[in-house]
Amino acid sequence: MNEVVKFLSENPVQYLATVGLDGKGKCRPFMFCFEREGKLWFCTNSTKEVYKEMTANPYVEVSVSSPDYAWLRIAGRAVFVNNMEVKEGCMAYPLIKGLYQSADNPIFEVFYLADAHAVIADFSGNPPKEYDL
Repeated sequence: MNEVVKFLSENPVQYLATVGLDGKGKCRPFMFCFEREGKLWFCTNSTKEVYKEMTANPYVEVSVSSPDYAWLRIAGRAVFVNNMEVKEGCMAYPLIKGLYQSADNPIFEVFYLADAHAVIADFSGNPPKEYDL
């Protein structure tokens, strides 16, 4: 888990892939917030298409690459939880605070990836590192 969290933290713009409401793949930039109690936490808001997509089909994949051509992929199931402690933790990020102002904003949603499987790989020829999270 530590290596996955480190990779996400060092490469702050990830890409989240979902199945769109039209049945087609969708991919957009996203941001990892933090790991807490063994869960990888992210946030969004309930007015966005991505939220509607994940509530209709919670299976997503996150992908990110590093400047030295390594990459991380995490597949899992998005689980939305109304967890005020996690929402407060997200407010430590100026970008999130600027978007939502406070943790009790009614459209502010947090989710973690359940049953997640992560793969870190690169072009070295070495086998990928795999993690069940």
